Amino acid sequence: MAKRFQDLTEREILALAISSEEDDARIYGDIAEGLQADFPATAEMFRGMQREESEHRRSLTEQYRSRFGEHIPLIRRDDVKGFVSRRPVWLVRPLGIKAVRRLAETMELETRRFYERAAQRVTDASTRKLLADLADAERKHSDLADSLERENLTPDVRQREEAANHRLFVLQVIQPGLAGLMDGSVSTLAPLFAAAFATHNSLDAFRVGLAASVGAGISMGFAEALSDDGSMTGRGRPLLRGLVCGLMTTAGGIGHTLPYLIDSFRIATAVAVAVVALELLAISYIRNRYMDTPFLSAAFQVIVGGVLVFISGILIGSA
Repeated sequence: MAKRFQDLTEREILALAISSEEDDARIYGDIAEGLQADFPATAEMFRGMQREESEHRRSLTEQYRSRFGEHIPLIRRDDVKGFVSRRPVWLVRPLGIKAVRRLAETMELETRRFYERAAQRVTDASTRKLLADLADAERKHSDLADSLERENLTPDVRQREEAANHRLFVLQVIQPGLAGLMDGSVSTLAPLFAAAFATHNSLDAFRVGLAASVGAGISMGFAEALSDDGSMTGRGRPLLRGLVCGLMTTAGGIGHTLPYLIDSFRIATAVAVAVVALELLAISYIRNRYMDTPFLSAAFQVIVGGVLVFISGILIGSA
C-alpha cells in the first residue's frame, strides 16, 4: 500500500530521491538511444541530462551514507502517493520528439516539486541545501526541455505545445473529468437499459438511471480525491479533482437517462441510444485531443466497450 509523502522519514526521503534519480537517468538514456538516428543533437542533450541525473544520484548517495550508513532501502515512486504514472513512451520506436518533450517537461516538473517539498521536510542543514540545489537544477532541465522543439524541428512542422499552465490544467481538470465521463457514460448503460427493457416503463428506467448516475458520481469522486494528494505532481487539490470527477461521472450517466422523461418508451429509448452515441464520440475526441490517443483507436476502444455494456443491459432486461 502506497505511503503518504508527509509520513516519510528523512532517511526514506533520501532513499526515494536516490531511486528516482536512477530511474530518470535510465529513462533519459533510453530516450537518447531512440532519438539518435533522426535527432542526434537532441539525443546528445538527453545524454547530458542523463549524466546530470547520475551526478545527482551520486551526491544524494554520499549525503545518505554520511548520515545513515551504507544500506539504502529500496523506495520507488510507486511506493509513495502523489506521483504521476508515466507512460513508457521511451520504449516506443520510432520515438517522436513531441512525445519526448512532453514527457521530459512532466518529469522535471514533478521532480522539482518533489525536491522543493522534501527540502521543507528535512531538518539537517546540509541535506536541505542539497535538495534545494537539486530543485534549481531540475528547473534548468525544464528550460532545456522547453527549448528542444525550437532547436530541432523544422519551421513548417514546428508548433509550440501547450504552455505549462495548460498542461497543469490537463492534469487537474481534464484527466479526472475524462475518467469520470468515461465511467459515467459506460457503467450506467447496463442498469439503465436493463431496467428499461425489463419494465418498458420510461419513469422506472429514469429512476434507475438517475440512481446509478448519482451513485457512480459519488463513488468516483471519493476514489479520485483519495488517490493522490497532488502535493508533488501539480494535479491540484484532491477536493477539486474529486468534485470534477464526480460531477462528470454523474453527467455522463444523466445524459442518456434524461430521455426517459419522455412518456413514450420507444421514443425515449431511441433518443437515449442517440445520446449514448454522441457521448462515446465526445469521449473519443477528448482522448484524441488531450491524451494523444489516435481518434480511431480511441473510438474503437470506447465504442466497443460501450456497445458490450449496452448489449448486456438489454439482454439482462429482456430475459
